[in-house]
Order: sequence, then structure tokens, then C-alpha cells
Amino acid sequence: MKISIPSIFSIRNEEQFNETALAIFKHQAANCEPYQQFINHLNIDSAGINEVDKIPYLPISFFKTHRIVSNTDTEEIIFSSSGTTGMVQSRHFVTDLKVYDDSFNLAFEHFYGKIEDTCLLALLPSYLERDGSSLIYMVDALLKQSKHPDSGYFLHNHEELYHKLMALKKAGQKTILIGVTYALLDFLEKHQLNFPELIVMETGGMKGKRKEMVREELHQVLKSGFGVDAIHSEYGMTELLSQAYSLGEGVFDCPNWMKIVLRDTNDPLTLLNSHQTGGINVIDLANINSCSFIATQDLGRLLPGGSFEVLGRFDNADIRGCNLLVQ
Repeated sequence: MKISIPSIFSIRNEEQFNETALAIFKHQAANCEPYQQFINHLNIDSAGINEVDKIPYLPISFFKTHRIVSNTDTEEIIFSSSGTTGMVQSRHFVTDLKVYDDSFNLAFEHFYGKIEDTCLLALLPSYLERDGSSLIYMVDALLKQSKHPDSGYFLHNHEELYHKLMALKKAGQKTILIGVTYALLDFLEKHQLNFPELIVMETGGMKGKRKEMVREELHQVLKSGFGVDAIHSEYGMTELLSQAYSLGEGVFDCPNWMKIVLRDTNDPLTLLNSHQTGGINVIDLANINSCSFIATQDLGRLLPGGSFEVLGRFDNADIRGCNLLVQ
């Protein structure tokens, strides 16, 4: 079965999403061997599944132990997760990078407008200091598309970043600062700003550099330090080729080809309704060449309209490199 990739990014309603999701499920159940074995182990007949709510979700840990692909193409890149020494990394074998390119470009433009009009500053030291980061691949691409001469990366040169931010404020330039949480806090220990128009996006995670903070406390510190009304966040991970974004208050929205479903924490095959707390399952149709139905180790709550909150992690789950904060 050949799935039409352009149809993923032209989805406009739930009917189209469900129809495409079912087609991708049939394809992956037949062609992704680890997923096929998982479904068989559950004694589920994939041919009999004709509703999205019946689709089983592959535990995200399979990306640590198996090559999750649903075609015979050679991978163009392998994205890998960050982690502490000795921790097994997740690996995502990406056989068609254009799908990832289209996914993050279309989603970013949907939430933030054209990157060409934006100055993008990236404070991502821990990501830059390792190989295989899907976030760095995305930011690299966005930086190349930005037409602003000041767009770029910053490691630990906080003084330069401060003066650049002050100049951008004075010029009235639309600016996005994307940073790993601990690096943003390190910056604010020496510099305080009042830049209300600045978009500050934290990618989550202290990387073992600082004590974890609850989201409300962290965002209050960041809002006060940068002089902004809201802190934006990105919900993404190595195992996904799509990202959800929060424009404030920790409430995330997905692009049209991505959906969050909650599962019962005691019965992973049972799905939950809105306003309940459960394990986060992700349908990411951009994962067309791997597996689009992933059971993460995150806990969350669904809100009306498909928005969601991330509330923390399951006990004993590895700390994910791009994880959000425990509340």
C-alpha cells in the first residue's frame, strides 16, 4: 500500500485525519516488523481495526531496542536522544528527511509566521555539544531560512546575547529566543531584560545541571527575567517528526497531522476522555515511514478542542532530553 505523503499536510478536519491515520496504520501494521510483532503479541487482528480508537500504540521504549521503519529504504539520517552516561539512547531511523522538513516548517509557520521575517536566537548548548539531535537539525534549517543577520546560536556567550537582545528590542525586530531551560536560567542570573515583544521558547529539561522546577515556578522566573507576559514551549522528541507548541500557560496545540490521545495509567489499552489525567499517546502522521502511533512515558491532561497539558513523567521513566517539567 502506498500512502500519499502530501495528503498528511493537507489534512483540515477530523474525518480526513482519521481516514489517513487508518490507512497509515494498515500500512505500518503490515510493513513495520517490530510494530507487527507487538500487535500480534496483543492478539489483535490488525485487519479488523476500522476505527482510530482501536489502534494499538507502540511503547516508546521500542525505539531504544529496535529499528522502527515501515519501508525498505535506507535511512538518510539517524536522530538520537540525549541522556546521561550509560543510558540507552532512542534512535529514529529517518528514511525521508523531506517529511521532517515539511513537518517542522509548516508547523512553525502555522504557529509563528514566516521565519524569514524573524530573528531567531538559539541558546542550546547541551544540544550543540552532541550529535544526532533532531532539534538542532530543525533549528539549523530555520536559521538558514531566516533573513536576519543576527540570527544564530549561542553557547555560553551570554554577554553577547544580552547586547544583541537589547539592540533587537531597540530596533523593534520580531525575535524568538529558543533555549534549553537551564541555559535560560543561567543567562538570567547575570542579565535581566524588559522586552515584552520577545518570544521566549523553552525546550524543557535541566540536563542534570539544575534542580527540576514545577512549570509555574519556572515560567514565572522566566517571565520576570525577560519582561514578557508568557513563556512558549515546544513538545517534541527524538521519536516524533512533529512538534506541538504552547504559546503560554503550558497549554499545547498540535498541527493538523498530529493528535494527542490519553490512556489509562493502569490499563494501557483503555483510552480516556478530556479532563482526565493519563499517559500521553501520540498519533504523528509525519512518522509515516516509522511508526505513527506512540505510547510515551509522559503524563498529561486533554483539554477541549484537542489542546493538552503535560503534567510530568511516569515513575522510573528515563529523563527525556526534551522533556517538560514535572508538576
